Amino acid sequence: MSYDYNTQRNRLVLPEYGRNIQKMVEYIINVEDRDERNRLAKAIIAIMGNMNPHLRDISDFKHKLWDHLAIMSNFQIDIDSPYEKPTPKILTEKPRRIFKQSVGIRYKHYGRVIELMIEEAIKMPEGKEKEELTKIIANHMKKSYLTWNRDVVDDEVILNDLSKLSDGKLHIVEGTKLNDSREIFKSKRKRMQKKK
Repeated sequence: MSYDYNTQRNRLVLPEYGRNIQKMVEYIINVEDRDERNRLAKAIIAIMGNMNPHLRDISDFKHKLWDHLAIMSNFQIDIDSPYEKPTPKILTEKPRRIFKQSVGIRYKHYGRVIELMIEEAIKMPEGKEKEELTKIIANHMKKSYLTWNRDVVDDEVILNDLSKLSDGKLHIVEGTKLNDSREIFKSKRKRMQKKK
């Protein structure tokens, strides 16, 4: 008795669709009648779409399915695709390089977003809203600081950093307390436990 092991079969081009879809694609490559090939290709596209219903809302979902059909056929399938047919070159193209803009960040553990928030807070007119935003920024700075430095941080360190980042233009109202470090650690532990 001989067994049919996956290791003895042809490699799946796109394993997420499975061996049966791969066999269907291989079958329609050899169908002589173009109209029949087109009909079968549309049926396979419908099945592939049903396998990932949660992705249907993505704008180019159908286009991606037609591209996958071409890839699974090793670009040999001759059908009337509603989209431009991909070429084998797309599989070997290197992605464009993404340039990370980290220039000018004074305190990397706070990040660029904090600096942008501080810039916006500086532009605001004096008043209760600006005070609240400044307090929110300081609390977020403290949380970011504790993420990267596991030590308990004194509020004075955060307030000094806030002053430096805002060139002395933002201050916390005297007597205002920032969130307690232990509470920040406690809420982080709770979130980590929920993820498990």
